[in-house]
Amino acid sequence: MSDALHVVLDETAMVLAGYGNRLASRLIQRAHTVPGHFLYAPACALVEADRARPGTAEHIAALQAVTIVDLDLAAAVALARDTGWASAHVRYAAEPTPECPEGAVIATAAPDRWTGQPVRILDLRAPGNRGAASRGWAT
Repeated sequence: MSDALHVVLDETAMVLAGYGNRLASRLIQRAHTVPGHFLYAPACALVEADRARPGTAEHIAALQAVTIVDLDLAAAVALARDTGWASAHVRYAAEPTPECPEGAVIATAAPDRWTGQPVRILDLRAPGNRGAASRGWAT
């Protein structure tokens, strides 16, 4: 098992980052400075984040530590089977891959919407939450 950490930001996490949320900011800072920490922003979620808070897309896209996940053919096929593009693209980006066999963690401010889905989440709503504290991100 490696110490690599892969985190996919959903649109709620991107909006929080735009507002300066402490946990979201720490994720970005660690992805920028700590080897093996990776952040991803699926394009469809980026669109929804910008609709919720104009300017968010430019803010997230300008961050060198964040990799934008394009909507390629495989993602489009996966999205076609779902009702919401943003959440479907986030879930697709978090699926296990050869580089990340356990899949990525989804950072969110809406953890209830991921209930019952086969994903791991990091709740960014409150400082000191258990998910963040277990990784040393809480203050």
